[in-house]
Amino acid sequence: MRNATQPPPRSRQTEATFGEIDKSARRTDLPAPGHAGPDFPHIAQSAEFRELRGKLRRFTFPMTLLFLLWYVGYVVAAAYFPEFMAIRLFGAVNIGLVLGVGQFVSTLVITALYLRYAANQIDPRAADLYHSATGEERP
Repeated sequence: MRNATQPPPRSRQTEATFGEIDKSARRTDLPAPGHAGPDFPHIAQSAEFRELRGKLRRFTFPMTLLFLLWYVGYVVAAAYFPEFMAIRLFGAVNIGLVLGVGQFVSTLVITALYLRYAANQIDPRAADLYHSATGEERP
């Protein structure tokens, strides 16, 4: 029997894991101390980087503007045209409900379009830029 003032016996300490993940999230691809790595200010001033940023902006700004207009249009229609939004299309489904669900659908579509655009247009060029700056060969 144990005295109440004594701490419980220590069990064997094991390394904690989360969902069977035992790999560290620590970055191992960082430059070694004393090795400067890429010159990011120089890369940011390069024509290739500016062109890459422009390419990204030409996609993201119009999509953002389009979605914001669509969203504000929905809110304005719901606030100022309730009779229109209440028009039944079939059963208990009205225009407001369809447009509201359309907000979610459009978000998913824009996300899918962005992922595809980034994978095909942005990521390969960014990787090329990084590898040319570090002098590494692309895998």
